[in-house]
Amino acid sequence: MQTILGSGGAIGTELAKTLRSYDQHIRLVSRTPQPVDPSDELFVADLCNAEDTEKAVAGSSVVYLCVGLKYDIKVWREKWPIIMQNTINACLKHKAILVFVDNVYMYAVSALKHMTENATTNPISKKGQVRQGIIKMLFDAINEKNLQACVARSADFYGPGIKNSILLELVYNNLKNDKTALWQQSKNKIHSFTYTPDAAKAIALLGNNPKALGQIWHLPTAKEKLTGQEWINLLASHLHKKPKLLVLPEWLLKIMGIFSPLMKELEEMSYQYKYDYYFDSSKFEEAFEFIPTPVNKAIEEIVNNP
Repeated sequence: MQTILGSGGAIGTELAKTLRSYDQHIRLVSRTPQPVDPSDELFVADLCNAEDTEKAVAGSSVVYLCVGLKYDIKVWREKWPIIMQNTINACLKHKAILVFVDNVYMYAVSALKHMTENATTNPISKKGQVRQGIIKMLFDAINEKNLQACVARSADFYGPGIKNSILLELVYNNLKNDKTALWQQSKNKIHSFTYTPDAAKAIALLGNNPKALGQIWHLPTAKEKLTGQEWINLLASHLHKKPKLLVLPEWLLKIMGIFSPLMKELEEMSYQYKYDYYFDSSKFEEAFEFIPTPVNKAIEEIVNNP
């Protein structure tokens, strides 16, 4: 059996579909799990509760930690270390492989222009510091307790039907509805996005290949180096809309953050749009002979599968 902890997030649904190629018994775990396939086992659990987590993991050969917490630093600081420790303990007890789906928040600003698995880690954001802390917990367990685990790291997500992608929420959906696309900081900087169907296939590969264990892997991401303006032009072209764009400068994001808790949280991470942000997944592509979906094809699939 293979188990997804946090099955309702941006990657959970795609991963549940993909895992059918490896195991017919898939357990989906969240506070309110929804089936992807009629045969999915649904398991209600609070991963901040050690007993719930242990029961959710019991009987699993591979566990995928894909939790998406509320985008609030107080929630992250309180819950992420607990969730990670509970998951580590449960996987050790039941001898399950753990794949942790991670982001790039812990990378140094100087690394953003060309991120590899060996990039410098020196987070300037509070959320990045939380991620750095839980990655340390994971590798301490790998090195000191023989936890069988790896990290599947992604750039910002985009893909068909997902609801928490900045690219889709602020650009695609706005253009689709004849509104102005919004972009943070600078429209002239490169920004990579990882396509969720590719990410799901890659995460499943990592969970089912012993050679992946003990390592960090960048999930396959198209090599095209598109700027914000180029993303908007491309999306508008596929939607047959005018590429109307409003760039949100840092000062405006700060003001918006005074009135909106979500904008306050987004403003902290907006530095990623101030610099070139290029995500290199060559290590994974070469190890698993995987070719990421080209951006044009990915956008076509998103438009055709809303």
